[in-house]
Amino acid sequence: MRHRRRHWLGIVLTLAAVWTLASCTGGPAPATPAKSTGTPVTGGTVTFAENQASGPVNYIFPLVSLAYDLPTNIQFQGLMYPPLYTYGNKGGVELDDARSFADPPVYSAGDKEVTIHLRKASWSDGTPVTARDVVFWINLLRANIDSWALAIPGSFPRNVTEVSTPDDHTVRLKLDKAYSQTWFSQTQLSQIYPVPQHVWDKTSAGGAVGDHDTTTAGAKAVYKFLDAQSRDLAGYAANPLWKVVDGAWQLSKFRPDGYAELVPNPGYGGTNKPRIDKFVMQPFTSDAAEFNVLRSGDLTYGYLPLSDISQTKALEALGYTVRAWPSWSISYIVLNFNNAENGAILKQLYVRQALQKLVDQPGYVRTFLKNAGTVTNGPVPAQPASAFLSPLVKSGVYPYDPAGAAKLLSDHGWTVTPDGVSTCAKPGTGAGQCGAGIAAGAPLRFSLQYINGVQYLDQEMKAYKSALSRIGVVLDLGQASASEVVSNASACSGAHCTWQLAQWGSPSWIWSSPYPSGESIFATGAGVNAGSYSDPVNDANIKAVQTSSGGQAFLTYEDYLAQQLPVIWLPNADNQVSVIKSDLGGVSQSPLLNLDPENWYFSR
Repeated sequence: MRHRRRHWLGIVLTLAAVWTLASCTGGPAPATPAKSTGTPVTGGTVTFAENQASGPVNYIFPLVSLAYDLPTNIQFQGLMYPPLYTYGNKGGVELDDARSFADPPVYSAGDKEVTIHLRKASWSDGTPVTARDVVFWINLLRANIDSWALAIPGSFPRNVTEVSTPDDHTVRLKLDKAYSQTWFSQTQLSQIYPVPQHVWDKTSAGGAVGDHDTTTAGAKAVYKFLDAQSRDLAGYAANPLWKVVDGAWQLSKFRPDGYAELVPNPGYGGTNKPRIDKFVMQPFTSDAAEFNVLRSGDLTYGYLPLSDISQTKALEALGYTVRAWPSWSISYIVLNFNNAENGAILKQLYVRQALQKLVDQPGYVRTFLKNAGTVTNGPVPAQPASAFLSPLVKSGVYPYDPAGAAKLLSDHGWTVTPDGVSTCAKPGTGAGQCGAGIAAGAPLRFSLQYINGVQYLDQEMKAYKSALSRIGVVLDLGQASASEVVSNASACSGAHCTWQLAQWGSPSWIWSSPYPSGESIFATGAGVNAGSYSDPVNDANIKAVQTSSGGQAFLTYEDYLAQQLPVIWLPNADNQVSVIKSDLGGVSQSPLLNLDPENWYFSR
């Protein structure tokens, strides 16, 4: 998911001008990298704090299900197994061509064919990275598509009719129809990972490596094996599978709590070879625990909990630089439209409008986020400034309005009972009635599970519960770890579909490319559409975005969803307020949340 924005960008461009800028650069302008003073030196260990809001590292194989689709996992995997195309260059979101494994894709046959030429690279055991490694990952994905967090009906790889390898360094994809080159490159090709077929194409630890992936049954067996190995956290460091990498880093130590030590890959062929000796990813059980270690000076790169924002000057006095790390993201509460008890209620737009009108987003940003965030009014990030944000979504559709929320309910047949439980007094589907599937006396009572250990999120959810009580909506709150919340809030149906509302982090969704289209989270049947939202108009709008070369289709898509409320929009927190040792240079904080410690160095 996931699981922020650059609000220091102050230039506001006209919509037409920004569309031009986005088409040339791939998205918002980059942030300025951190610069340390002094002479760069080789060596040293960087200890990096895993963000509590994203959860600890717990999955290594770069083909993740929704349960493991956490930012920390994606960061961890990318150190060893970078994607075919890397985005997030120098603090921005555009293509990082120097770190990509292939030349820019070449489109032909009326944009129905894509040719990818791989650059020269090797695995850490000296074996060349070839087209076979790319096709291996695609074959595993095709056979196990239901296990992929980003699976979407009609999207990659389902929109690819044929995959061929004219030679060892060329992959050719034939598509089912013509697509926007920008959309396909930035949202589809950016999802592909080369992985070591010559090591991983096996069905058991003692089994022989072969071409198992070339049949559906074989690819399923290979995935089952790799997935099981990925769940064996205690065995990560010793497992020969994970010792063969093509990224700048190799895993040297790992603990089941998510602690990871990585050292430079001596066979890495990139021009940006690591200058530090070791990169450590350190998990924490809470923001308070992280802050205590930060204050002791034992972290090179940590984050400042918003509850401790007043400690900024004290940390600077300890030799840290403090600066925001926003992300290209949005935040929301997921609604389970298939919930056996309350799904029918949540399917009523007026109910969702009432729920949205009780979210005091500006107040939450000021009070709980300490202004380290911004409002979310729709499916496109509000910051940094971009061509993708429509005037409607920028201004917002549903401002905080308790009286308006109460009127929506009473106008649709509910007896509103402030500080009690509002109930349906007029069942039925006619004007002034509660709506389809809602019985007489049905209460407005929902359960909401959210991640623990994040103070501002806890404050927001409790404030929201209090606000809802003013119109007789009861919100039963519960907390769990990030992994548990994501795992519990999965798409379901029938009597066992018991979860109702979920908040799995702020941000809730972070794009891995500059193109913030919503097929992964809002299309019918999408892998991260945990609440089973389905709307044929929205699906048609998404398809138009995928095939159109202009900007109007995108604006139509986002304006519709901003009004339809597939989720309840929440203010979007910055990824974090970073606290970085002042002698660490070369740090670029990409809004896509990539880590690139191979570019970092100490100075003296």
